[in-house]
Amino acid sequence: MSQSAPPFAPFEFQIAWRYLRAKRSEGGVSAMTWISLIGIALAVAALIIVLAVRTGFRNDFVDTILGSGAHISVYNQSINPETGLIDRGIVDFDEQVAKIRQVPGVTHAAPIIKGQALANSQYGNSGVQVFGMRVEDLKAIPRIGGSNDARGDVNDLDQGIAIGKALSNQLGLGIGDRLKLISPNGLKTAFGTSPRVVNYTVVYIYSAGRHDIDLTRVFLPLAEAQSYFNSEGKVDEIEVYTTDPEAVNETTVDILGVLDHAAYVNTWRDFAGGFLRALQIEDNVMFVIMSVLVLLATMNIVSGLIMLVKNKGRDIGILRTMGLSEGSILRVFFISGAGIGVMGTILGVILGVLFVVNIDWIFSLVNRVSGGGVWDPSIRGLYELPAELRMADVLKSVALSLGLSFIITIFPARRAARMNPVEALRYE
Repeated sequence: MSQSAPPFAPFEFQIAWRYLRAKRSEGGVSAMTWISLIGIALAVAALIIVLAVRTGFRNDFVDTILGSGAHISVYNQSINPETGLIDRGIVDFDEQVAKIRQVPGVTHAAPIIKGQALANSQYGNSGVQVFGMRVEDLKAIPRIGGSNDARGDVNDLDQGIAIGKALSNQLGLGIGDRLKLISPNGLKTAFGTSPRVVNYTVVYIYSAGRHDIDLTRVFLPLAEAQSYFNSEGKVDEIEVYTTDPEAVNETTVDILGVLDHAAYVNTWRDFAGGFLRALQIEDNVMFVIMSVLVLLATMNIVSGLIMLVKNKGRDIGILRTMGLSEGSILRVFFISGAGIGVMGTILGVILGVLFVVNIDWIFSLVNRVSGGGVWDPSIRGLYELPAELRMADVLKSVALSLGLSFIITIFPARRAARMNPVEALRYE
């Protein structure tokens, strides 16, 4: 063999492969090879699963925000000339809604009443936020009016009340049952304000995909909500939906430009900004932790190669005397370590993708074996563990694993390449 052999020649791969599959009795470290390979595979699979769940959770969380609430909320900010106080009620709301709907990028705008009340049935009580909306406006909300897991008919809203699935379960209510709403701000009399208590028939039960929304939001017809909260002739805000929720800042400027009254706006980013920042911090921390796990798994390659170099000292000396250069010896052991990393990474990708694809079935099995309660929607918010497999996340995991495997393999490979053949053969 000549020293002028090209880098990564076929014989270098043949020698590396023979070393990897050699048994310990033959001077190999096959057991350590398998340990390293399995460790890398599990670490890569875990990283892919974590990235998929992270992506799925964030997308599901944002989707439920955008699909069950306004992208932009418009409020009044005028001064009442009689009291001198800020009056946030919007009186000419139909005119304002018509103007907002003409703004480019706006898909829908709806006047709304909001208030707090106590929901009561014979099975318990629960604090709720009451939304007063018109039927056509409620139907325009994708995860409420267009809920895939709904009962009843949203078109019957004028005849009763719409509630979430979680609230119906907690209070034991179904379609046609009566729900009592109790508000402390009721009728004003000479003896003070008396609570307002009204019974409504449940006509629609929706599922927005988030437990907290399904538990706390109920919907009344706009006119009924105005009467219930003493807001006849005005609304609390105007909810706006856009074609591109990610670009709401540009749309808010256009909306403010068409309104005649003093107004201010909030976007969905203002409402959910804290949650999104918390998710981003958690994403970064989890990626760092899982990267350390991959690093620890790849470190097994170093220990395996060090043992391989020690066991193959005689072979290294013979190969050097036959004419192999230091570069060839380095590449042989680099190929050995990198081969473990490549095979472990491929196996990890297969395991991770299979787990993500079958995650619902796996969690159902775990839930059945453990007796239930593995995923509590009241704590997690979502009804099931979301996972979304993206090619970018898989490629990121592959690049991290292969990069670490290749880098750490260089050090024991250099040690083998610098071994003095005379010293290696002295005691042979």
